[in-house]
Amino acid sequence: MQVSVENLGKLERKLTVRVPADQYESQVKARLAEVARSVRLKGFRPGKIPPKVIEQRFGSQVRGEAISELIRNSFNEAVGKENLRPAMAPEIDTTGQPTDGQIEYTAKFEVLPEVGTIDVSQLEITKSTASVSDADVDAMIETLRAQRRDWAPVERAAQAGDMALFEYSAQGSDAAGSFRHPAEGADRVGTIIGSAAMTTGIEDALIGHAAGDTVNAEADFPADFREPALAGRRARVEARLIRIQESKLPEVDDTFIRAFGIAEGGIEKFRSDVRANLERELKGMLSARLKNEVVGKLVDAHPQIDLPQGMIEREAQMLAQQAQEQAKQQGQVAPGPEAYTEIARRRVAAGVLVGEIARTNNIRLDNRRVAETLASFASTYEEPERVVELYQRDPQLMGGLQSRVMEDQVADWIADHAKVTEQALSFGEAMRPA
Repeated sequence: MQVSVENLGKLERKLTVRVPADQYESQVKARLAEVARSVRLKGFRPGKIPPKVIEQRFGSQVRGEAISELIRNSFNEAVGKENLRPAMAPEIDTTGQPTDGQIEYTAKFEVLPEVGTIDVSQLEITKSTASVSDADVDAMIETLRAQRRDWAPVERAAQAGDMALFEYSAQGSDAAGSFRHPAEGADRVGTIIGSAAMTTGIEDALIGHAAGDTVNAEADFPADFREPALAGRRARVEARLIRIQESKLPEVDDTFIRAFGIAEGGIEKFRSDVRANLERELKGMLSARLKNEVVGKLVDAHPQIDLPQGMIEREAQMLAQQAQEQAKQQGQVAPGPEAYTEIARRRVAAGVLVGEIARTNNIRLDNRRVAETLASFASTYEEPERVVELYQRDPQLMGGLQSRVMEDQVADWIADHAKVTEQALSFGEAMRPA
């Protein structure tokens, strides 16, 4: 195999590779022979199909597979020989036909930058700490009670915490012109007063009014309001109350506890399980906070790093696609990839720097930690063993999990070698996204 390398830019490379054609031809012959032994064609006995028929039916496919395998294997050998680290899959150009006893192809690609030694000892990292208290367990039990509350109609006036069913219409005008929602009549909706699901302007106005009353209020609808026609707008709302219901919380008794799969142990076992779940969630959030802190400081410390443009463009495309899917669900339009270039650049920089630290410091993936992370994640589902089996069978899912664990390992390593200041937070503060 002959290999030549051409620098097309800081990170762009062009490989020209020449491979003896007899390697290719021997692969083709071997594959066609295998096909002849195994394939079944109507009118021919197994293993007795004429070579000309095999060539006509399967020659093109076999030659395509053979050239793809030849290029894949020789490319991997070539980049290893030249000590190149491709950032993405190469752009291959070849006729696929032997010429002068050789098959030649070119491969254009970007390489990962040579970052050199990354000194993390001067990074100033804030590491959040927190624990689960009895009060946190009590609060979660109250949340679980609220999730299983019953609702009963009442004849009194509405108050905070009630569920109100009402019909409403909204109208107003702004720079876009006059508007009314709905165009005719009224929409019927329900909301829990105080939840802000229908904006505080409307919910606050319902307090003190009974079924049958009509209420008028000015409301500022948030930009992510579920009705696109009202999102981000101020409107005059007319609402007619239809029904008011108050909640009744269940008692924390054996019946309530059994609903969570606890047949024995009573309230102590229930509280123990609630605490264990909170501690698992807290551990994950503290790990995420540390990783965000570490990666952010690491990227900020290397603002001039050269990065593969293809990786940035791919990341921006992915971010834009995700945003567009979310916007579509809300009846909105998200900006294109160009709006996410800076976020994409930081993400790519983070990946490159984290990968380089892992490589130069011989940080290996901890399979035990992968298993623990998967088990912890799977435990949040009713059938955790099925989740574990799904990940074990899906290389893409497992690869994503392994990448996250490696990032956590590198973040921990950096925290062990940087200037770290601990910040004590309450459980509630720690669980809020940073």
